[in-house]
Amino acid sequence: MCLAMPARVVEMKDDDQAVVELDGVRKEISVALIEAPQVGDYVIVHVGYALSRLDPDEAAKTLALFAEMQAAGAAA
Repeated sequence: MCLAMPARVVEMKDDDQAVVELDGVRKEISVALIEAPQVGDYVIVHVGYALSRLDPDEAAKTLALFAEMQAAGAAA
């Protein structure tokens, strides 16, 4: 199973590259597949590519669900 995660763009780089952050982890990804990404945008990241932009409220809900699943797994 593959998983795409929401992450926030924290830095734009040259050649359609950007740095995103999720839970304090930063990773350089390609933003070539989305139009005009900007610092502060939330994007769906899969295998090093931003696939789409995500509304900040929807990103927060999705990240909260992942945190709940992680907590439930740790409690089991």
